Amino acid sequence: MFVLELTYTAPVERVDALLPDHVAWLDAQYAQGVFIASGRKNPRDGGVILAVGGDRARIVAEDPFTAQGVCAYRITEFIATKTSDELAPYREQLPG
Repeated sequence: MFVLELTYTAPVERVDALLPDHVAWLDAQYAQGVFIASGRKNPRDGGVILAVGGDRARIVAEDPFTAQGVCAYRITEFIATKTSDELAPYREQLPG
């Protein structure tokens, strides 16, 4: 599982201009089962995405925010050994 943290590197007006394309990209990732949660950070200086599977470098590169240079990503991988019941399909075992 991955936490994708976006930090805006451009004024929010440039981010907002790309928001419809970014949301379409998010929707495509949800449809493919790659993203399971996302949202803006508060204060609004970026966002956070919870992702499973997929080629994270390719996925990040395809975000219109990345392509247009309005954000930087920090990717953190973690092993989700405990989850809510709703996220049970994403639970992982620690490596042996």
